[in-house]
Amino acid sequence: MAIMKKVILLALAATSASAFAFSPKAATAVGSSVKTFNGVPPAVSKQFAKTTSTTLALSGGAAAVAEEESGSDMGETLKVGSYFALWYLFNIGYNIYNKQALNALAYPWTIATIQMATGILYFVPLWLTGIRKAPKLSLDDLKTLLPIALCHTGVHVGAVIALGAGAVSFAHIVKASEPVVTCGANALLLGEVLPVKVYATLLPIIGGVAIASMKELSFTMLALASAMLSNVSSSLRGVLSKKTMSGKQIGENLDAQNLYAVLTAMSTLILIPMMLAVEGTGFLGAFKDVVAGGAFTNKSLSTLLLLGGASYYLYNEVAFLALGKVNPVTHAVGNTIKRVVIIVASVVAFKTPMSTGSIIGSSIAILGTLMYSLAMNSVKK
Repeated sequence: MAIMKKVILLALAATSASAFAFSPKAATAVGSSVKTFNGVPPAVSKQFAKTTSTTLALSGGAAAVAEEESGSDMGETLKVGSYFALWYLFNIGYNIYNKQALNALAYPWTIATIQMATGILYFVPLWLTGIRKAPKLSLDDLKTLLPIALCHTGVHVGAVIALGAGAVSFAHIVKASEPVVTCGANALLLGEVLPVKVYATLLPIIGGVAIASMKELSFTMLALASAMLSNVSSSLRGVLSKKTMSGKQIGENLDAQNLYAVLTAMSTLILIPMMLAVEGTGFLGAFKDVVAGGAFTNKSLSTLLLLGGASYYLYNEVAFLALGKVNPVTHAVGNTIKRVVIIVASVVAFKTPMSTGSIIGSSIAILGTLMYSLAMNSVKK
């Protein structure tokens, strides 16, 4: 409990250093830029633009908007701050719950499947009650989404295996190298050539990860390979999304949140046979053995697994809300701070030692990731 209090305070401190510097006006200024959710572009709708212009006309134009802004900026800033705080806390919670579950049960494929399936308990009731409009998809739509769902599966299962095979901090250091894979995938599959300044930011990422890997006290090849599998899958998910979904209307009511829900459901169906093929039903016997050992009760171990799944889905939901409220630069900074907070929180929670070389390498890699995000944003402008 004392460790969790420290972690929560750490996340809130990081939030105060980033989220409350966010300006709703800045987000509005870049509202024309295309945002993505976990590398998946949301379905484009013209209705929002029509509604906005109609509202401006009916409310008396810019003068009325300016008057409202002065009173709503503080509330909007607090809302954005709360989104980032929840994003950090859910993400920290997921990494801690996930690592605890993997320490107790060495069945990463089964745990990854449980976590993915837990999201269904969240969005299906929202669809059934009408709180969120359920998407309507044809068989062709599902075929279009299948390759993206396969990549989504790889992103998650790779990360879970990496977290089980090594330290949480090391997994996130390797995950920081995702921009390198993304640039390579975009060049090979989309023929996208970026300015030299963008490629230059990849050098500190590569160097930092290399230094951290050489000096990592808990280094394992499985952790490195699994984290890289997650990176490659994430990059391919983004590339496939661009190739198959950009400018194309898929189904009905498929906004970014519903798209993520559909991918979650499809990934669950993909993971179940893969889980059985790799690990069989050994998880059930291991669960009973852990409970018999006295470290957990049936209820506490089940709760731990469910908390891991719930926090995994919710941090992605809140990340979308945060992304929709700020400009890309702010989101890049917030995402960088989030990775630092997770690394520090995992060190605090699990008392994982980090060598001086690992600290230096991770700092260089994370700084390089921030530089890459800022360079990419300047190119898009």
